Amino acid sequence: MTLQNKIDFAVILRVKNANPNGDPLNGNRPRTDYSGVGEITDVAIKRKIRDRLLEKGYPIFVQSDDRKNDDATSLQDRADKLLGKKLSRETACEAWFDVRAFGQVFAFKSKDKKAGDGVSIPVRGPVSIQSAFSTEPVNVTSTQITKSVSGEGDGTKRGSDTMGMKHRVDNGIYVFKGSMNPQLAERTGFSDADAAVLKEVLPKLFENDASSARPEGSMEVLKVFWWQHNSKGGQYSSAKVHQTLKDVKPDGSFELATLDGLKVEVLDGF
Repeated sequence: MTLQNKIDFAVILRVKNANPNGDPLNGNRPRTDYSGVGEITDVAIKRKIRDRLLEKGYPIFVQSDDRKNDDATSLQDRADKLLGKKLSRETACEAWFDVRAFGQVFAFKSKDKKAGDGVSIPVRGPVSIQSAFSTEPVNVTSTQITKSVSGEGDGTKRGSDTMGMKHRVDNGIYVFKGSMNPQLAERTGFSDADAAVLKEVLPKLFENDASSARPEGSMEVLKVFWWQHNSKGGQYSSAKVHQTLKDVKPDGSFELATLDGLKVEVLDGF
């Protein structure tokens, strides 16, 4: 059975001495707006959700190269190997969790030139996630890094070559919000059970996500807020629900208003 009740959610997370989402167009510095407010894009957040789902054994279509669990060389190769000519909106949603949750556009060139230009199958997912923004402007520290390698000759001399710069956010509290739409869930088959899986994954968003840019323990989910409405249309708009979470402080504390007839479940981060 597909999702029966509208769901809104929000997440408070802490970044400490880490680069939560580097901008490749700006030397991989942590993303900030012109006022210095930090940002983690919705694409980066969905990537982490996909990774956690993949670790739990759920089939994921958009896999990162360093975590993929098959021998597919591209998205088209993955789709061809699993579904081939049976690829459709229905079969794709049934096959992959992230497709029925976030949606996907299947746009592939035809292998047969006589068959036309290719195929384009749009899937609009019921789960929408906003970018995360810091509650205050963040301080970004940049450090020049070098490597030491054996020099010419007999190898006893050492040479020092500059590799570049490494950037980090010293300390920041970020918030992102999202929603689940039952009407769109009817088109993809996204179910109450799927929603429960995402609810379980969100507090563990940064589990097994360590890297040189994000050392173990430098990224932490503090709180997850989960509002389940009593109908498909929802008792309130998502904007009004999300606005009940306000005044999030630099120490992670917050104020949470109430809406008549709508309960909120507050979960601790992992």
